[in-house]
Amino acid sequence: MIKRLVLLPGMHGTGELFSEFMRTMPGQMHIEAPYYPGDASPSYDQLQAMVEWFAPTSEDFVLLAESYSTPLAIQYAATNPPKLKGLILCAGFATSPIRGWRKLCVSLIAPLAFRLPLPEIAVSRFLVGPGAPDSLPTAVRAAIRSVKPAVLTERLRQIFAVDVRPALGKIAVPILYIQAQRDRLVGPSSLKEIQGIKPQIEFAQLEGPHLIIQREPQQSADIVARFVEGLQ
Repeated sequence: MIKRLVLLPGMHGTGELFSEFMRTMPGQMHIEAPYYPGDASPSYDQLQAMVEWFAPTSEDFVLLAESYSTPLAIQYAATNPPKLKGLILCAGFATSPIRGWRKLCVSLIAPLAFRLPLPEIAVSRFLVGPGAPDSLPTAVRAAIRSVKPAVLTERLRQIFAVDVRPALGKIAVPILYIQAQRDRLVGPSSLKEIQGIKPQIEFAQLEGPHLIIQREPQQSADIVARFVEGLQ
């Protein structure tokens, strides 16, 4: 029975936003969430080395990655570590989900926006959705403030340039994709692109925003638990 789950965070790079999800997962599951440096901007390849160091080597585990970390998780899973038994991509992508004129606009606006307090309307529209508990946008803003603006800008550049489609095809373990139906950052085309390479992946849809694990921790935990149980 697989009892270990490793969580890789979104662009903020902290594990704190997983806290409610972790509380709702079955009690026998041992869950770990490494943090990325808040004052440095290592590349995906450099972060992969960190994941390789952190990942269990003597116990079977499942890897769950959120948004920014999904290309990293794909790269790592493509090496087919012997103890990795499943991969979960939440709001995931193999190439940049932001393209065309949107990419140009975000490239121009983001470096300035990251230096300012994140407006409540932006948190609601793009991250947590309307009607979220007050504690969630507060936690999101705190997580983002914990990272230097230059680091956030560099991570955004990494997203724009990433292409892990060749690595995706090398993954041998089962894959689950969790899609947020009201995701304004990672659209349905990202899932379709992944399915074009790995048509056999499982996928689950949840009604909610980009940070679907944070907004719907119980539903997300139920989906993840069922997937892990099915790997037995």
